[in-house]
Amino acid sequence: MKKFKTESKRLLNLMINSIYTNREIFLRELISNASDALDKLYIASLTNRNVKVSRDELGIGLAFDAEARTITVSDNGIGMSRDSLDKNLGTIAHSGSLEFKVEQEEADKGSKAAEPAEDTEKADESAQDTPENSAEPGGEAEAATEAKATDERKGEAIDLIGQFGVGFYSGFMVASEVRVISRAYEEEQAWMWKSNGIDGYDLKEASRPEHGTDVILTLKPDSDEEDFSLFLSEAELSYLVKKYSNYVRYPIRMEVTRRRELPKPADAGEDYTPEYESYQETETLNSMTPIWKRRKSEVSEEEYAEFYKSDFHDHAAPVATFTINAEGALNYDALLFIPSHAPFDLYSKDFEKGLALYSSNVMIMEKCPDLLPDHFNFVRGVVDSADLDLNISRETLQKNNQLRAMARRIEKKIISELSTLMAKDRETYEGVFECFGRSMKYGIYTSYGALKDTLAPLLLYYSAKEEKMVSLQEYLDAAPSEQEAVYYAAGEDEALLARMPMVKSVLARGFDVLLCVQDVDDFCLGVMGSYEEKPFKNVAGADLGLESEEEKQETEKKSQEYQELFKAMQELLDTKVSKVRLSTRLADMPAGISAEGPVSLEMERVLAAMPDGGGIKSERVLELNAEHPAFAKLVEAREGGDDGRLALLTNILYNQALLVEGLPVTDPVDFAQAIGQLLI
Repeated sequence: MKKFKTESKRLLNLMINSIYTNREIFLRELISNASDALDKLYIASLTNRNVKVSRDELGIGLAFDAEARTITVSDNGIGMSRDSLDKNLGTIAHSGSLEFKVEQEEADKGSKAAEPAEDTEKADESAQDTPENSAEPGGEAEAATEAKATDERKGEAIDLIGQFGVGFYSGFMVASEVRVISRAYEEEQAWMWKSNGIDGYDLKEASRPEHGTDVILTLKPDSDEEDFSLFLSEAELSYLVKKYSNYVRYPIRMEVTRRRELPKPADAGEDYTPEYESYQETETLNSMTPIWKRRKSEVSEEEYAEFYKSDFHDHAAPVATFTINAEGALNYDALLFIPSHAPFDLYSKDFEKGLALYSSNVMIMEKCPDLLPDHFNFVRGVVDSADLDLNISRETLQKNNQLRAMARRIEKKIISELSTLMAKDRETYEGVFECFGRSMKYGIYTSYGALKDTLAPLLLYYSAKEEKMVSLQEYLDAAPSEQEAVYYAAGEDEALLARMPMVKSVLARGFDVLLCVQDVDDFCLGVMGSYEEKPFKNVAGADLGLESEEEKQETEKKSQEYQELFKAMQELLDTKVSKVRLSTRLADMPAGISAEGPVSLEMERVLAAMPDGGGIKSERVLELNAEHPAFAKLVEAREGGDDGRLALLTNILYNQALLVEGLPVTDPVDFAQAIGQLLI
């Protein structure tokens, strides 16, 4: 037995038990290595005329033997010689793929440096300006075109997956022994490398009918903690291929068992029970070509919808599909979807946002949260880049700045697509906003208003005047020139809000009111502060400033006249209100509740429903309508010295005002008794 080069026990133990956190990715790593071996042979066929290989001949095989407890990953790629096996597998963290890539890149640089500039220009001129050469087989233009196509194929194929040299060792997470039987291209002798992953390895002659490599894992015995037999099934292996390696560019084939019904015998009676037989067939497990790398013009909406429904397990097609093909310092492709409905757990703490992250068609993360901001957590899709700096296990990323750059571009694209949808298909956008608008509002609130310029144009609210959903810009465009604020009412039901006296009062003055029925609305508009320099004002706030000078003077005069009444009522209500005063905005209601300070009545209601929010109270003001008959009853009780009746009327008016605002009555029994006394 040969010892591993490097500190074998310590480093190999680290590879097996520390670097990888998810045991099931061993298959991804072995398939990626097989894909690299096929790439190397394909590249060789492009650069060496003696290598006769067709792309269609190349593939990966997957097999298992439940009785022998083995899983085999095979390829007909470039294979390895004895020295290659010893060098690549005997030295931990030595990457043959990385070495090959560096060699190819250096060779490419050398060939370009040696090529005279004028030759390139002549080839270009020949291709563009000499029709006869373009048409003539073997002409200069055809040679230039073929060379360019070869370079493009080389550039595509050289995107090798396993460049750390440790992916192979992930097999030891599930295997007690790993055998590698490999035969290098154009060599007659095959070699077998075998190891238990502890001390070292054996290397000896073997036989293999053609070039390529077989990696054979003998799985560990099952234990109370680990069920390794799980991997010895068609269903599990097929699932892992589709999950991690569905878009590897070579077919991954496996012999699968199928059942078919036998023909019914001619003499079978009515009680005949169908009989079946099992048979084996070869099935290609992966789809190979990622849909996100195809031109959007070449993919139908039906194909996108089927991909979305299949990969993201949704029964309904998305309402919008869009792509990003970024080239520059960071190259990547993205395919994004806006679902037609919200998942049941979208707003729960257990919901996991994120886009599926691929590197060179191999899935790295099922949900990468860093690619999506929280306010667009509902977007689904995939991002694929060969330029990502992955960590050694290829499970996480090395440089977050790459993700941040991608996330910024993705966010801009989502905003652009939503804006376009709002402008061109309003009905569909309103459906999207109904499902996901809360996320955008939370984005503004949790950023303390920093995202308002980004997200506010996408918000919709119900207009009490227009009786439909409107954007903030549409609200202002329809507002009278003298309107100085954006007015809104916050509560739980649009119909109830529309009937509130304070809403009716604002509408009567010719100003629209936005009816906000989500718990985040008041908080969102509060941190926004304003839109297009127009401040947001809750109609339940203490002072909207809508009274005319004449109304203000009249109200002030009456306030002075009934100051003692207000003082007495405030004493009766104790700490329930901070003040009692007259109001001109109560329409046909005798009294109303408003709030002063930063905490509105709606905020108080929302916070009261939270585990730790019950102690936060608004500064309540009881407003009275001097034009209502009930006010005369209050004056009569006060001037007549009937303190008991004044207390009774004050109790009823205060609790009535709470009910209108959707706030709970502190003592329902006392309130009911007060109403009963009033009827006597």
